[in-house]
Amino acid sequence: MDASVARKTHRTLEPYHGVVYFAPEPREEYARIGLQGQRMGYFASRAAAMGPVSAEVVIATFVNFNPELVRRVIPTAWAIASPDEVLGARLAGIDRTLRRVLGEWIDSADADEAADLARQATAGCYLEGHPLYAGHAALPWPDEPHLVLWHAQTLLREFRGDGHIAAMATQGLTGIDVLLIHEATGALPAGVLQKSRAWDDDAWSAGRRKLVDRGILLSDGTLTERGLRDRQWVEDTTDALALPCWEILGEDRTERLRDLVRPASKLLANELAAGVNWDVD
Repeated sequence: MDASVARKTHRTLEPYHGVVYFAPEPREEYARIGLQGQRMGYFASRAAAMGPVSAEVVIATFVNFNPELVRRVIPTAWAIASPDEVLGARLAGIDRTLRRVLGEWIDSADADEAADLARQATAGCYLEGHPLYAGHAALPWPDEPHLVLWHAQTLLREFRGDGHIAAMATQGLTGIDVLLIHEATGALPAGVLQKSRAWDDDAWSAGRRKLVDRGILLSDGTLTERGLRDRQWVEDTTDALALPCWEILGEDRTERLRDLVRPASKLLANELAAGVNWDVD
Protein backbone atom coordinates (compact mmCIF):
# COMPACT_ATOMS: atom_id res chain seq x y z
CA MET A 1 0.00 0.00 0.00
CA ASP A 2 1.22 3.50 -0.85
CA ALA A 3 2.07 5.24 2.41
CA SER A 4 1.01 8.60 0.94
CA VAL A 5 -2.62 7.43 0.81
CA ALA A 6 -2.55 6.59 4.50
CA ARG A 7 -0.79 9.85 5.36
CA LYS A 8 -3.34 11.96 3.47
CA THR A 9 -6.21 10.10 5.12
CA HIS A 10 -4.68 10.66 8.55
CA ARG A 11 -4.42 14.39 7.85
CA THR A 12 -7.99 14.60 6.61
CA LEU A 13 -9.36 12.73 9.62
CA GLU A 14 -7.24 14.60 12.19
CA PRO A 15 -9.73 17.45 12.86
CA TYR A 16 -12.43 14.92 13.68
CA HIS A 17 -10.40 13.87 16.70
CA GLY A 18 -8.34 17.00 17.31
CA VAL A 19 -11.29 19.33 17.74
CA VAL A 20 -11.69 17.89 21.25
CA TYR A 21 -8.69 20.03 22.27
CA PHE A 22 -10.13 23.31 20.94
CA ALA A 23 -13.92 23.26 21.22
CA PRO A 24 -15.66 24.88 24.21
CA GLU A 25 -17.89 21.91 25.06
CA PRO A 26 -15.16 19.58 26.35
CA ARG A 27 -13.70 22.39 28.44
CA GLU A 28 -17.14 23.00 29.93
CA GLU A 29 -17.48 19.33 30.80
CA TYR A 30 -14.04 19.26 32.46
CA ALA A 31 -14.90 22.36 34.48
CA ARG A 32 -18.15 20.70 35.57
CA ILE A 33 -16.17 17.90 37.27
CA GLY A 34 -13.74 20.38 38.82
CA LEU A 35 -10.72 20.33 36.52
CA GLN A 36 -9.08 23.73 36.65
CA GLY A 37 -8.16 25.40 33.37
CA GLN A 38 -7.51 24.23 29.83
CA ARG A 39 -4.11 22.67 30.63
CA MET A 40 -5.45 20.40 33.35
CA GLY A 41 -8.33 19.35 31.13
CA TYR A 42 -6.01 18.56 28.24
CA PHE A 43 -3.42 16.54 30.14
CA ALA A 44 -5.94 14.68 32.28
CA SER A 45 -8.36 13.88 29.46
CA ARG A 46 -5.73 12.51 27.10
CA ALA A 47 -3.88 10.58 29.81
CA ALA A 48 -6.94 9.22 31.63
CA ALA A 49 -7.16 6.14 29.41
CA MET A 50 -3.89 4.98 31.02
CA GLY A 51 -5.32 5.39 34.53
CA PRO A 52 -4.20 7.80 37.29
CA VAL A 53 -0.63 7.88 36.01
CA SER A 54 2.21 10.02 37.32
CA ALA A 55 3.46 13.21 35.72
CA GLU A 56 6.48 11.27 34.54
CA VAL A 57 4.32 8.91 32.47
CA VAL A 58 2.54 11.87 30.87
CA ILE A 59 5.88 13.56 30.13
CA ALA A 60 7.14 10.37 28.50
CA THR A 61 4.08 9.75 26.35
CA PHE A 62 3.21 13.33 25.37
CA VAL A 63 6.92 14.14 24.83
CA ASN A 64 7.25 17.80 23.90
CA PHE A 65 5.73 19.76 26.79
CA ASN A 66 7.85 21.41 29.46
CA PRO A 67 7.87 18.83 32.28
CA GLU A 68 7.14 21.52 34.86
CA LEU A 69 3.94 22.39 33.03
CA VAL A 70 2.80 18.77 33.32
CA ARG A 71 3.77 18.55 37.00
CA ARG A 72 1.63 21.58 37.80
CA VAL A 73 -1.54 19.65 36.92
CA ILE A 74 -0.66 15.93 37.18
CA PRO A 75 -1.27 14.13 39.53
CA THR A 76 -3.38 16.91 41.12
CA ALA A 77 -6.09 16.25 38.54
CA TRP A 78 -6.64 12.72 39.87
CA ALA A 79 -7.40 14.08 43.34
CA ILE A 80 -10.18 16.17 41.77
CA ALA A 81 -11.72 13.65 39.39
CA SER A 82 -11.10 9.98 38.70
CA PRO A 83 -9.92 8.88 35.24
CA ASP A 84 -13.36 7.38 34.60
CA GLU A 85 -15.01 10.72 35.41
CA VAL A 86 -12.58 12.52 33.14
CA LEU A 87 -13.20 10.09 30.29
CA GLY A 88 -16.94 10.49 30.72
CA ALA A 89 -16.60 14.26 30.56
CA ARG A 90 -14.43 14.00 27.45
CA LEU A 91 -16.94 11.81 25.61
CA ALA A 92 -19.84 14.05 26.64
CA GLY A 93 -17.92 17.10 25.44
CA ILE A 94 -17.03 15.72 22.03
CA ASP A 95 -20.57 14.41 21.58
CA ARG A 96 -21.96 17.90 22.17
CA THR A 97 -19.36 19.41 19.84
CA LEU A 98 -20.02 17.03 16.97
CA ARG A 99 -23.79 17.42 17.30
CA ARG A 100 -23.54 21.21 17.29
CA VAL A 101 -21.15 21.54 14.37
CA LEU A 102 -22.12 18.63 12.12
CA GLY A 103 -25.89 18.65 12.64
CA GLU A 104 -27.67 16.16 10.40
CA TRP A 105 -24.41 14.68 9.10
CA ILE A 106 -24.02 12.56 12.25
CA ASP A 107 -27.22 10.66 11.36
CA SER A 108 -26.30 10.20 7.71
CA ALA A 109 -25.38 7.06 5.79
CA ASP A 110 -21.95 8.61 5.22
CA ALA A 111 -21.33 8.81 8.96
CA ASP A 112 -22.41 5.17 9.39
CA GLU A 113 -20.11 3.99 6.61
CA ALA A 114 -17.18 6.09 7.81
CA ALA A 115 -17.57 4.75 11.35
CA ASP A 116 -17.55 1.17 10.08
CA LEU A 117 -14.46 1.68 7.91
CA ALA A 118 -12.51 3.50 10.63
CA ARG A 119 -13.33 0.82 13.17
CA GLN A 120 -12.15 -1.85 10.73
CA ALA A 121 -8.85 0.01 10.31
CA THR A 122 -8.17 -0.14 14.05
CA ALA A 123 -8.05 -3.94 13.80
CA GLY A 124 -4.64 -3.54 12.18
CA CYS A 125 -3.19 -1.65 15.15
CA TYR A 126 -1.31 -3.54 17.88
CA LEU A 127 -0.46 -2.95 21.51
CA GLU A 128 3.26 -3.59 21.77
CA GLY A 129 5.28 -0.38 22.02
CA HIS A 130 2.17 1.85 21.83
CA PRO A 131 1.28 3.00 25.37
CA LEU A 132 -1.15 5.82 24.55
CA TYR A 133 -2.88 3.72 21.93
CA ALA A 134 -3.05 0.77 24.33
CA GLY A 135 -4.77 2.82 27.00
CA HIS A 136 -7.42 4.02 24.58
CA ALA A 137 -7.80 0.59 22.99
CA ALA A 138 -8.92 -0.78 26.36
CA LEU A 139 -11.87 1.63 26.52
CA PRO A 140 -15.35 0.44 25.52
CA TRP A 141 -16.59 1.41 22.08
CA PRO A 142 -19.37 4.02 21.99
CA ASP A 143 -22.68 3.01 20.42
CA GLU A 144 -23.51 5.91 18.10
CA PRO A 145 -21.73 6.06 14.73
CA HIS A 146 -20.42 9.62 15.07
CA LEU A 147 -18.77 8.63 18.37
CA VAL A 148 -17.54 5.30 16.99
CA LEU A 149 -15.81 7.31 14.27
CA TRP A 150 -14.32 9.68 16.84
CA HIS A 151 -13.06 6.83 19.02
CA ALA A 152 -11.64 4.99 16.01
CA GLN A 153 -9.79 8.09 14.86
CA THR A 154 -8.50 8.54 18.41
CA LEU A 155 -7.04 5.04 18.29
CA LEU A 156 -5.52 5.55 14.84
CA ARG A 157 -4.06 8.90 15.88
CA GLU A 158 -2.51 7.65 19.11
CA PHE A 159 -1.12 4.55 17.36
CA ARG A 160 0.55 6.77 14.79
CA GLY A 161 1.75 9.15 17.50
CA ASP A 162 3.36 6.36 19.51
CA GLY A 163 5.20 5.27 16.36
CA HIS A 164 6.29 8.84 15.69
CA ILE A 165 7.80 9.06 19.17
CA ALA A 166 9.63 5.77 18.63
CA ALA A 167 11.10 7.10 15.38
CA MET A 168 12.23 10.32 17.08
CA ALA A 169 13.74 8.42 20.00
CA THR A 170 15.77 6.39 17.52
CA GLN A 171 17.34 9.68 16.43
CA GLY A 172 18.11 10.60 20.06
CA LEU A 173 15.72 13.54 20.03
CA THR A 174 14.09 15.01 23.13
CA GLY A 175 10.81 16.88 23.29
CA ILE A 176 12.31 20.33 22.90
CA ASP A 177 14.51 19.06 20.05
CA VAL A 178 11.41 17.96 18.17
CA LEU A 179 9.77 21.37 18.60
CA LEU A 180 12.84 23.24 17.38
CA ILE A 181 13.09 21.00 14.32
CA HIS A 182 9.39 21.50 13.60
CA GLU A 183 9.76 25.26 13.91
CA ALA A 184 12.75 25.14 11.56
CA THR A 185 10.51 23.81 8.78
CA GLY A 186 8.58 27.09 8.78
CA ALA A 187 5.25 25.29 9.07
CA LEU A 188 4.26 27.52 12.00
CA PRO A 189 5.23 31.08 12.97
CA ALA A 190 8.28 31.40 15.21
CA GLY A 191 7.41 31.28 18.90
CA VAL A 192 4.13 29.39 18.61
CA LEU A 193 5.52 26.02 19.66
CA GLN A 194 7.71 27.47 22.40
CA LYS A 195 4.77 29.29 23.94
CA SER A 196 2.20 26.52 23.59
CA ARG A 197 4.53 23.97 25.19
CA ALA A 198 5.66 26.42 27.90
CA TRP A 199 9.42 26.45 27.29
CA ASP A 200 11.26 29.52 28.60
CA ASP A 201 13.79 31.45 26.54
CA ASP A 202 16.82 29.96 28.30
CA ALA A 203 15.72 26.38 27.64
CA TRP A 204 14.79 27.21 24.05
CA SER A 205 18.16 28.83 23.36
CA ALA A 206 20.04 25.96 24.99
CA GLY A 207 18.09 23.45 22.93
CA ARG A 208 18.91 25.32 19.73
CA ARG A 209 22.62 25.43 20.59
CA LYS A 210 22.61 21.68 21.18
CA LEU A 211 21.07 21.00 17.78
CA VAL A 212 23.56 23.37 16.13
CA ASP A 213 26.39 21.44 17.79
CA ARG A 214 24.91 18.17 16.50
CA GLY A 215 24.80 19.53 12.96
CA ILE A 216 21.00 19.45 12.74
CA LEU A 217 20.37 23.22 12.79
CA LEU A 218 22.28 26.17 11.44
CA SER A 219 22.93 29.11 13.75
CA ASP A 220 19.94 30.96 12.27
CA GLY A 221 17.64 28.12 13.37
CA THR A 222 17.09 26.58 9.93
CA LEU A 223 17.73 22.93 9.12
CA THR A 224 21.05 21.74 7.76
CA GLU A 225 21.19 19.15 5.00
CA ARG A 226 21.64 16.52 7.68
CA GLY A 227 18.72 17.96 9.61
CA LEU A 228 16.48 17.80 6.55
CA ARG A 229 17.58 14.23 5.86
CA ASP A 230 17.06 13.10 9.46
CA ARG A 231 13.66 14.75 9.69
CA GLN A 232 12.53 13.09 6.47
CA TRP A 233 13.66 9.74 7.85
CA VAL A 234 11.49 10.29 10.93
CA GLU A 235 8.48 11.22 8.79
CA ASP A 236 8.95 8.25 6.46
CA THR A 237 9.43 5.87 9.38
CA THR A 238 6.31 7.23 11.08
CA ASP A 239 4.33 6.55 7.91
CA ALA A 240 5.71 3.03 7.67
CA LEU A 241 4.96 2.22 11.32
CA ALA A 242 1.36 3.42 10.92
CA LEU A 243 0.68 1.35 7.79
CA PRO A 244 -0.57 -1.88 9.47
CA CYS A 245 -3.84 -0.13 10.37
CA TRP A 246 -4.51 1.07 6.84
CA GLU A 247 -3.40 -2.11 5.11
CA ILE A 248 -6.43 -3.79 6.67
CA LEU A 249 -8.61 -1.53 4.52
CA GLY A 250 -6.48 -1.32 1.42
CA GLU A 251 -6.06 1.78 -0.72
CA ASP A 252 -9.56 1.95 -2.20
CA ARG A 253 -11.41 1.76 1.12
CA THR A 254 -8.89 4.06 2.78
CA GLU A 255 -9.56 6.64 0.06
CA ARG A 256 -13.28 6.04 0.53
CA LEU A 257 -12.99 6.77 4.25
CA ARG A 258 -11.12 9.97 3.48
CA ASP A 259 -13.81 11.10 1.04
CA LEU A 260 -16.59 10.31 3.50
CA VAL A 261 -15.07 12.27 6.39
CA ARG A 262 -13.70 15.26 4.45
CA PRO A 263 -16.92 17.35 4.60
CA ALA A 264 -17.21 16.86 8.37
CA SER A 265 -13.53 17.59 8.93
CA LYS A 266 -13.78 20.80 6.93
CA LEU A 267 -16.70 21.99 9.02
CA LEU A 268 -14.85 21.21 12.24
CA ALA A 269 -11.62 22.82 11.07
CA ASN A 270 -13.27 25.96 9.71
CA GLU A 271 -15.60 26.65 12.62
CA LEU A 272 -13.63 25.60 15.67
CA ALA A 273 -9.94 25.74 14.99
CA ALA A 274 -9.15 28.91 13.08
CA GLY A 275 -5.42 29.43 13.20
CA VAL A 276 -4.64 25.71 13.45
CA ASN A 277 -3.03 24.36 10.28
CA TRP A 278 -5.50 21.52 9.57
CA ASP A 279 -4.70 19.85 6.24
CA VAL A 280 -8.00 18.19 5.26
CA ASP A 281 -7.65 18.24 1.44
